[in-house]
Amino acid sequence: MVSVDEYRAEIVSLLGTAPTVSLPLAECAGLVLAEDVLAGVSLPPFDNSAMDGYAVRAADVAGASAEHPVELPVGEDIPAGRVEVPELPPGTAHRIMTGAPLPPGADSVVMVERTDGGTERVRVFEAVPPGNHLRRVGEDVAKGSVALPAGTVLGPAQLGLASAVGLDRLTVRRPLKVLVVSTGTELVLPPEPLKHGQIYESNSTMLAAAIRGLGCEAEVAMSIDDVALFRDNVEPRIGEFDLVVTSGGVSAGAYEVVKDALDGAGVRFQKVAMQPGGPQGNGRWHGVPVVTLPGNPVSVLVSFEVFLRPALLTALGHEKVDRHRVRARLTEGLKSPAGRRQFRRGYYWQHEGEVTGEVGPRGGPGSHLLAAFTQANCLIVLPEDVTEAPEGTEVDVLLL
Repeated sequence: MVSVDEYRAEIVSLLGTAPTVSLPLAECAGLVLAEDVLAGVSLPPFDNSAMDGYAVRAADVAGASAEHPVELPVGEDIPAGRVEVPELPPGTAHRIMTGAPLPPGADSVVMVERTDGGTERVRVFEAVPPGNHLRRVGEDVAKGSVALPAGTVLGPAQLGLASAVGLDRLTVRRPLKVLVVSTGTELVLPPEPLKHGQIYESNSTMLAAAIRGLGCEAEVAMSIDDVALFRDNVEPRIGEFDLVVTSGGVSAGAYEVVKDALDGAGVRFQKVAMQPGGPQGNGRWHGVPVVTLPGNPVSVLVSFEVFLRPALLTALGHEKVDRHRVRARLTEGLKSPAGRRQFRRGYYWQHEGEVTGEVGPRGGPGSHLLAAFTQANCLIVLPEDVTEAPEGTEVDVLLL
């Protein structure tokens, strides 16, 4: 059997790095910047007022106080957006609004709350130093500097900054298009009534949701356990996608449709030293990456977390691709098969003031127990050399 770490490296290498594309800002949320963004303008692009108030020369109000206000004539109104800004003569004030350009000659702003708010003449009740309530040109971002480095995940603040420095498009790692194929003659799509021996299909719903949650596109398909039909359903469209992910049909049974269709066609099937999710496969079919997962739903989700999620995030340009890992004490003992890394669904919590949290399993080790996964907020990781972990043992926990 191949180790979990070795197999993960295979999947990361298989997917490689997504191509770049230029997209409008509105379509870049959650994507990763592929190249540095240089500021086309400084932020702020000009000295401006940080307050509604009066632009003054600090020397003209040096002796102002509540008891001895300084009275100045008001020359102009300067609202935000005024392009032509008149100079401030000595011994006068211009009424100025937040964000408006500082007039030549002024070196400070008195906030309106420290005046009587006059429109023709204003009484100033406070002395202010030079630079008071001013936003200086370039104090946030200097023109020509790197506003956003390559590798930045584009959230609201990052997209706002890109727009603020004059960009309407960004070069990003393109979201991957993924085809998700669930296999099994027993599968039925809800709400079609079930016959005895049939089950409702859930793997494609889970996988598509998980893939879309990373910012990729996902399309779903189904196939019964028939090699010719599987090929007919998938092969003509494979070139439309960056990745094909299958579930089911990869083990050692008599009707392993994915294995029978793709073994020898560029996809290699192997056992990974883990529980659940041992039967796995990956390779290229007609040049397109293919990752084949087992069929049980818990195996599918665990395989996604351990292999596909980090590989997809790496391909999209993310630097942080791993779930946050913490240590926690088991609230009950667990057993694990020798030589396999076990991933158990668990619920983690931490008491206030404690350094180490606690974690309890949710459901047994069975790979069909999907309801237990809905109650979990983590995966408990038992290493390959651990066959028994008594209550109170500290274990690694991957927070979901």
